[in-house]
Amino acid sequence: MLLMPCPVESEPLLPASLTHAWSELAWRAMLTEVNLSPKPGLVDRFNNGAHHDMALDDFHRSASAVRPWLPRFMEAGALGARHSPVAVLATLRPIGLACEAAMFRATAGVNTHKGSIFALGLLCAALGRLHQLALPLSAAALCQTVSAMCQGLTTAELRHSTPPLTAGQRLYHQLGLTGARGEAEAGYPLVLDHALPHYLALQRLGRDPELALLDTLLVLMAHNGDTNVASRGGSEGLFWLQQQAKRLLSQGGIRERADLARLRQFDRQCITRHLSPGGSADLLIVTWFLAHLSDVRYHFQ
Repeated sequence: MLLMPCPVESEPLLPASLTHAWSELAWRAMLTEVNLSPKPGLVDRFNNGAHHDMALDDFHRSASAVRPWLPRFMEAGALGARHSPVAVLATLRPIGLACEAAMFRATAGVNTHKGSIFALGLLCAALGRLHQLALPLSAAALCQTVSAMCQGLTTAELRHSTPPLTAGQRLYHQLGLTGARGEAEAGYPLVLDHALPHYLALQRLGRDPELALLDTLLVLMAHNGDTNVASRGGSEGLFWLQQQAKRLLSQGGIRERADLARLRQFDRQCITRHLSPGGSADLLIVTWFLAHLSDVRYHFQ
């Protein structure tokens, strides 16, 4: 997939205080998502969702294992700033694989944050690249940079594939779903066009932060061709989950604490159907990270 450690021979290009602040933000994004409750079909503070092999503590250990690798993605992005964006992707792969290995060691082999490593690794590399080039940072600029780094990824890894196919390749050929690769290559349109403006609007209205995130998760679930869901429930399961999320949003979404009862019912239905929208959870992490990026104050040096 994307992305052991690559030793850095020279002095880091980015200020340590800046990489630390951005890394902490990405780490907090992972913790914010998993602690958010109740989440339909997903691990949260109340239950393990549709999963039998992972629990909340696994995600906490996993996030801690991923945390020290995030600055390496940023530094790789900065080191490759004078090269083409596509060329940078190859330098991220060994870092990502090492980060995944650290995750698997922390969770005794359970895949908790592989999708998050993919997304956050790309975004962290984009941060390093834009900072090194002294370009303004924004959610749109970061996503555009990720898109440039991932050009051709879907064709290379999904379209041109030979048996035996991975789960992602099978879903691409059967249902046309491009998953995390396609969303990254497109520059995260589900986040930029749907989730992020929705979440920021609720923030401006002074909504409860947790309820605002839960409502935003429903927006993602309603629009995302989630390969995690499709791999478990096929096209029928994906359609059902999307329609349920749209129905809840049409009923007003999650704006008050009383609305959580409907979300808990949705959670029970997902568990019964063995559906877990892990792809939407990863995009929620991206949404929160981009929404709070301005919390990190810095000046170009």
